[in-house]
Amino acid sequence: MTVASKPVRIAGCAGGNTDRWDSILSFAQDPSIDVIMGDWLSESNMASTAAVKAQALEAGDKGKDQPGPPAYAKEFLQCFEPAIPHLSRNKIKLVVNAGAADTPRLARDCQAILKQAGSPLRIAWVEGDDVTTVLKDQIATGKDQLGPISIASQQAASIDPECVFAQCYLGGWGIAAALSQGADVVLCGRISDASPVVGAAAWWHGWTPTDYNQLARALIAGHLIECSGYATGGNYAGFKDLLSQRKHINIGFPIAEVEADGEFTISKERDTGGCVTIPSLTSQLIYEIQGPFYLNSDVVADISGVSMENVAPDVVRVKGVRGLPPPPTTKVGITTRGGYQAEFHAFMTGLDIDEKCRWTEEQIRHAMGDDVHRFTELRFHRVGSPVLDTPRQDDATILFRIFAQTRDPEILRPDALTPTNDPRQASPKLYYNYLTGLIPQKALRHQVHCLFGDQRVVPVDPPENTQVYGAQPSYDTQEPADLAIFGEADQAPLGRLACGRSGDKGADCNVGFFVQHDDEWEWLRTFLTCERIKELLGPEEYTGNAIERFEIPGTRTVHFLLHSHLDRGFNSSSSVDVLGKNTGEFLRSRTVAVPRVFLLRHGK
Repeated sequence: MTVASKPVRIAGCAGGNTDRWDSILSFAQDPSIDVIMGDWLSESNMASTAAVKAQALEAGDKGKDQPGPPAYAKEFLQCFEPAIPHLSRNKIKLVVNAGAADTPRLARDCQAILKQAGSPLRIAWVEGDDVTTVLKDQIATGKDQLGPISIASQQAASIDPECVFAQCYLGGWGIAAALSQGADVVLCGRISDASPVVGAAAWWHGWTPTDYNQLARALIAGHLIECSGYATGGNYAGFKDLLSQRKHINIGFPIAEVEADGEFTISKERDTGGCVTIPSLTSQLIYEIQGPFYLNSDVVADISGVSMENVAPDVVRVKGVRGLPPPPTTKVGITTRGGYQAEFHAFMTGLDIDEKCRWTEEQIRHAMGDDVHRFTELRFHRVGSPVLDTPRQDDATILFRIFAQTRDPEILRPDALTPTNDPRQASPKLYYNYLTGLIPQKALRHQVHCLFGDQRVVPVDPPENTQVYGAQPSYDTQEPADLAIFGEADQAPLGRLACGRSGDKGADCNVGFFVQHDDEWEWLRTFLTCERIKELLGPEEYTGNAIERFEIPGTRTVHFLLHSHLDRGFNSSSSVDVLGKNTGEFLRSRTVAVPRVFLLRHGK
């Protein structure tokens, strides 16, 4: 353990399996960094690696002794290997969740790489996220309630008894234990995205499981850096400022400097583009949250009082996070076989687009005949609107999309349903459902395997003190302002004034909006009600499901959670915006009455 009075500098090197391959290498060459963390898992690649793992298990049941393809994030290895000598020389710890569905195999493969390189780095891996056996045992009992794993009743009814994989989200104490044992590289499967920061900071500063304020602050620090460039100008509504300053190239990844009391600042990789500002961090703060309470298996962070302060160029201090005891449960993700899906795209141009789409859909439905009932999902929709009297044909063209899912791949044969010059999308592909629920933390076998020294296995106890949390607070603004006091208004896109960010949590979509000035905040919090969001979504986009709302005054933010907006979530959704990342931009494009004084202030 390092001297507790010194802050720990933790760098975020990855927010997914497609991030920069040289990010670990870059941070490993910076001796000011103490820990590098990386998040290689999303619900998408959790499902895909679970499928690979299931296929390997099926092959083993059939007597095949070949290991098959790895069920971990393979991209991690090409990021890890070049950084090895620098990690060792600068004594930097590396903590990642790249193990996906097969962490022990990743640990063995990394051990082999280190041996070949002659590196002294020590590896540990964290066990306990795989709860497939627990779920299958409960399904086999035939109970209506799935024992310690609880999910929505309609989801329980749809679970295939031969489910593919179930993984829970572990916290940071396994990571802290591994580092305390002397590990240099800690490999995890499904931990929560921010757990590497929680675990590393707890180890560094010697926190205990009841240091809730410290843990909560580290949790939010982890949330801010877990998606790499999302905190530093990537996926940022104010991107045009970076574009005009040529800062959109080589966007640097973030660094959290966490102090002994958990207070922290965020900066970024040196000599890079991008930015660290209050708006860029607010964008990430409100990404993929579900309310003012950010639940984690180690602690719950109350972010309703969060505020931020610029303390230097590209350095922001975050304050006001309050910690509460963790819940007795943690999230579990269940991957099951969904069936087969295919889609067919046609392009339509020019006049009478509505009629052309109707013509095509009715012809196809007629050709299907009674087979239309063999589809579990069949959707016809157009993407875009044509520009008339344009010199560019592409501008006058829309995409007509047919999306189909079924249990029977035969009906999706391209020659039977969707003849096309490019059959790649139209060919049936197996897809997987991803369901979420809760599992008691006491049911987990959370432990750390050290692949060095005496090869010890260290158990990790569940939290002793927990608190049950109900629904998140949801409310329209208290003491709304009189909109007339802001003067005359002009019709303009909401995004001319408000920045925003949206994302997915399973089938739910969250979207937050924020502004820069106090008078704009008074207008925004009054104007953006739940009913207003329903109006802006409109009859084509509003699903009729519940919408929840809360405010973060310290960042001038109004946040909404749109329940079941994404049609079952990424892996099985029929939507084009399967990750919900464009929902916020759609709403920002909607025209509303914006006070003229604000538009003039922003030069609009």
